[in-house]
Amino acid sequence: MTSSKSNPIHRGLWSSRMAFILAATGSAVGLGNIWKFPYVTGENGGGAFVLVYLLCIAIVGIPIMMAEVFIGRNGRHNPITSFRLVAERNLASPAWRISAIVGVLAAFIILSFYSVIGGWAASYVGHAAMGDFTGQSADAIGELFGGLLASPITLLIWHSIFMALVIFVVARGLKSGLERAVTILMPALFVLLLIAVGYATTTGHFGEAVAFLFTPDFSALTIQGVLVALGHAFFTLSLGMAIMMAYGSYLSDDVSIGRTAITVSIMDTVVALMAGLAIFPVVFANGLEAGAGPGLIFQTLPLAFGQMPMGSVFGALFFVLLLFAAWTSAISLLEPVVEWLEDKLILGRVGSTVVVGLACWLLGIASILSLNEWSGFAPLGMFERFEGNTIFDLLDFFTANVMLPLSGLLTALFVGWFVAKESLQSNLALQGKSFTLWYNLVRFVTPVAVAIVFVYNLMA
Repeated sequence: MTSSKSNPIHRGLWSSRMAFILAATGSAVGLGNIWKFPYVTGENGGGAFVLVYLLCIAIVGIPIMMAEVFIGRNGRHNPITSFRLVAERNLASPAWRISAIVGVLAAFIILSFYSVIGGWAASYVGHAAMGDFTGQSADAIGELFGGLLASPITLLIWHSIFMALVIFVVARGLKSGLERAVTILMPALFVLLLIAVGYATTTGHFGEAVAFLFTPDFSALTIQGVLVALGHAFFTLSLGMAIMMAYGSYLSDDVSIGRTAITVSIMDTVVALMAGLAIFPVVFANGLEAGAGPGLIFQTLPLAFGQMPMGSVFGALFFVLLLFAAWTSAISLLEPVVEWLEDKLILGRVGSTVVVGLACWLLGIASILSLNEWSGFAPLGMFERFEGNTIFDLLDFFTANVMLPLSGLLTALFVGWFVAKESLQSNLALQGKSFTLWYNLVRFVTPVAVAIVFVYNLMA
């Protein structure tokens, strides 16, 4: 068995274990934690959903994250090449690299529309700081958001600004770009989140939020809620997008993959729970609905910010927090594709980043137009399942419900059944019962759990 040390480390290593943890956490901590987690928790019964979500992180999230980082570090190349090399060393078919191909493609597609949403967050920083929410009615706030979506030019400007920020960081490489960005942005994000939680304690409804998040009400939890928790645990850790393979290719051999993956998962979960503690007191203090759906961040909360003391300051702070989270995630989405192109062509780091970034930017224009000029265009409208679904809707559906679970499922099956057990044990730095637990999870439990979500999403 060839060790990862014999492979070329062609673009350096993270300077420390903490640098990798910050980068991986930055990838995991995104709109999923601060935007999606609070409203899916609200829709699915609060504390009971949180407990199931934590269990799903343990049985699905951590095992797959460890498998992906293992492939990246063992291969020391871009995700697709790393997957092929690990397969060949273990006398398995190189066709298994389809998992990484699907992941890299998913990362590219997701970034194209993720950048559009990142642009929303950037635009709302200005709205909040200028006091545009102050004293406004629900209808006025709705019109503000509706006006943003209805203007392709405004959306294009913010989409372009956000993508430029992402390209700027990734083009600078590992040390000057990715590592420097996450070592600044992640601590800043945690500080902003702590301030937001601190402010939430002054609303008079913090205890209510704590009870909502941590008191289980299993009568409010449905089978669908369990599947949502499973799917969200998968998405929030940036699994199935080849990101952890790309980041793992820069990870030093003396770092424990097992302990590191667990640390990242804990930090990601803490951020999600803190986001809930920051958001729900504001929601409850203003008599708003906890399960307000996707509009919670861009319509429900601005209404609350407009009614509260120092609402413009807190609102601007919140949307800066959201922007930082989106930025660190978007950087990680661009990295696997750039890493692949950099290995394949002679464009170099900057050239590869610009080419991929511009391609993402162009695809993002289709998502922008589907929100306004092309809103009546449903490419798969001939199928009842996709009737009325715009390009934006379809890209979101196929990446989240088909590509990510498929990539994660194939990765778990490959690592669990086709990689030598001794290689896994030495690389993951797990001993005894810890390794046995992980090995049984990745072989039996994790694939079944992901397969259930995969089939349910296709049939729902």
